[in-house]
Amino acid sequence: MAGIYDMARELGGALARTDEYQALKRAMDAVGDDRDLTEIRNRLEGLEARIESALRAGQEPDDEVKKEYTEATEELQAMPGYQRLVAAQTNFEKVMYKVNQTVAEGIEQGAQSRIIISS
Repeated sequence: MAGIYDMARELGGALARTDEYQALKRAMDAVGDDRDLTEIRNRLEGLEARIESALRAGQEPDDEVKKEYTEATEELQAMPGYQRLVAAQTNFEKVMYKVNQTVAEGIEQGAQSRIIISS
């Protein structure tokens, strides 16, 4: 069984070295360093907390809070740093999708095999 975990660790290392992961890491670092983007994200978190609090109390959030939330979301989505992050996440998710498909194919093929590997 340890061999499987070693292979998983190797796969993780290989994924970390892909161009897609490196681009995602750079985009995440850039977002963390962007004061304007961080300010908007913090504002959105505060608004989300207010909305969640109202919903828990069985109330509809105020129209002003909804409007502020919509405007902040639109502002965030228009920021180049955020757009780069979303694009990098999407590209890395495509890699992960292909990896997961390949693993699933390997499982299918392995299940059909008559050879049993001891753990």
